[in-house]
Amino acid sequence: MITFLGQGRMGVPMARRLTQAGHKVTTWRRGSGVTAAEAVDGAELVITMLSDPAAVREVLTAALPGLRPGATVVEMSTIGPEAVRELRALLPAEVGLVDAPVLGSVGPAADGTLTVLAGGDVSGCREVLSVFGSVRELGPLGAGAAMKIAVMSAIVPAQVLLAETFAYGEAHGVDRGALADVLSGTPLGTLAERLRVPSAETRYSLGHATKDLELGSWEGASMAGAARARLQEARAAGLGERDLTAIAEHVGGGTTHRAVPLNLSTIPATNGRYSHAVRVGDMLYVSGQAAFDEQGNIVGEGSMAAQSEHIFQVISRILADQGATFEDIAFIRTYVTDMDQLLDYGRVRAKYITGTPPASTTVEVSRLFRPGLLLEVDLIVALPG
Repeated sequence: MITFLGQGRMGVPMARRLTQAGHKVTTWRRGSGVTAAEAVDGAELVITMLSDPAAVREVLTAALPGLRPGATVVEMSTIGPEAVRELRALLPAEVGLVDAPVLGSVGPAADGTLTVLAGGDVSGCREVLSVFGSVRELGPLGAGAAMKIAVMSAIVPAQVLLAETFAYGEAHGVDRGALADVLSGTPLGTLAERLRVPSAETRYSLGHATKDLELGSWEGASMAGAARARLQEARAAGLGERDLTAIAEHVGGGTTHRAVPLNLSTIPATNGRYSHAVRVGDMLYVSGQAAFDEQGNIVGEGSMAAQSEHIFQVISRILADQGATFEDIAFIRTYVTDMDQLLDYGRVRAKYITGTPPASTTVEVSRLFRPGLLLEVDLIVALPG
């Protein structure tokens, strides 16, 4: 039995390919009412296809009680080799781990023509991986993750460069179509064609491209670093859910607002009267976060520890979306309804905020905006330049 953790644009067609190939597949997504541990119970193979390293760690940590000895986890997200090593340390020794990120977008995922970049011992999952496309066995654990980041560190900056090329042409009266035609005869022709008319369909989101460069931009990588900064601007301007080719609209575009509201699809939606966060330059102001699930129900009612854990998981996803970590928090403010439970909150907070703590205020209040809520946390974050 195979359990597929994660859905989204890539996950749905990939899980469907497995079913069509005759495999017994259990799919899991957030808000389904089934825990990750329940979903993986009895599975021989567990596949993760999630948005970022924080999401993979969160879901696999939750799945640990259900992983049986002898099972293999195949991590197919783009998380980088360091995160793969962290997963190996997280998982029990008797559970195998293979890193197998893919090259390709939604179309190849549906057609089974992805390129699977595999690291580690794939002997027990090679047949399953071949359902998704061609499998390249690249070496020890982490080799696939490193190859994926290396490839994206070339492809993504090249598209940002082309966006700037089109912007330069537009500023100097060069016809966009003619420029794309000329570029089609160069080694950049395929990418130039993608940016000729930015895609209305999101095949590879700008937000994911930004995350990939944040994982891969090492110190001294000047071109990847500059492209990363361009993409971070576009993501902050609200283009994160658009296809990467939307960078061509952003570069050289119109006036940008100084205060940019951010609303993430990866955490429970707001009620429409506020945004998850607002970015102003290199500062991020995060709205008060409370323990709600995707249906608006309170998580961990009656438990300060459970509500705290949920809130910090949500915060981790907001930070990751903006390329930040808990170390970038400048100020944290906590509202609690009972100071006598503060130790439970403190234990959870200490798991996430380590080292020298940020500036902090904690306030006891008589009640919060929904009965059953025990705390609310807001933040100010200094974002990476």
